[in-house]
Amino acid sequence: MTATKDILLSELNNQGVLRLTLCDEKRRNALSETMLKTLGDALGEAANNPDVRVIVLAAIGPAFCAGHDLKEISAKRSTADGGQAYFTALFSSCANVMQAIVNNPKPVIAEIAGVATAAGCQLVASCDLAVAADTAKFATPGVNIGLFCSTPMVALSRNVSNKHAMEMLLTGDMVSATRAEQIGLINRTVEPTQLTEETMAIAAKIASKSTMTVATGKTAFYEQQNMKLSSAYAYTSQIMVDNMLKLDAKEGISAFIEKRHPKWQDR
Repeated sequence: MTATKDILLSELNNQGVLRLTLCDEKRRNALSETMLKTLGDALGEAANNPDVRVIVLAAIGPAFCAGHDLKEISAKRSTADGGQAYFTALFSSCANVMQAIVNNPKPVIAEIAGVATAAGCQLVASCDLAVAADTAKFATPGVNIGLFCSTPMVALSRNVSNKHAMEMLLTGDMVSATRAEQIGLINRTVEPTQLTEETMAIAAKIASKSTMTVATGKTAFYEQQNMKLSSAYAYTSQIMVDNMLKLDAKEGISAFIEKRHPKWQDR
């Protein structure tokens, strides 16, 4: 396991599962300037590393991620522009990290053991899959401090229904892991002692697939979401044609017919 600036641990196993663990426990794994830069760089490197097949995003401590570092933000109000330039750069950086998860060709799974609030909840919602301990909690509490969770709203509203998203955004209330699963924010809940085992089992299952096929499907999934029905079918039909012509599709279909395990070439 290697450390990056002492706030992010990185470990790649022999199955191609990369664990990125937020470990700035003193700041509750807040998305500080440094954390955003470090996490963004790690996601970019993983996207381009052929040895990485799946990414798991985990955290150390009672908080998965407490969102932005409010002390760091408040300190910038003393600048001549009241912090405007800093705030612009910070929220742009955060948006880029969230998009780096969605646009990453590798599936990203959130493993949530503790509390995920504000931009931390956004981080969970941005991941492709999410597994949480049944003791975990989620919230978008910006409304309580006069700062509406507008950027977290983007990821949240793309994962849960409008009314459930608005309830979280307007009340700022904590949501239990059970409720988060019911509304679609996370995939499943497990006992805390089983969290890593369950998450890694899902990651290993996905890692056993063709990376070409998985990347094709992940990209298409997000691309077609906001298309009208006819456009979505036209787009995905062409994706199917392109996919069908790939070596792994030929191998996978042949293996299915011949009742054997496929040998992926990831192309």
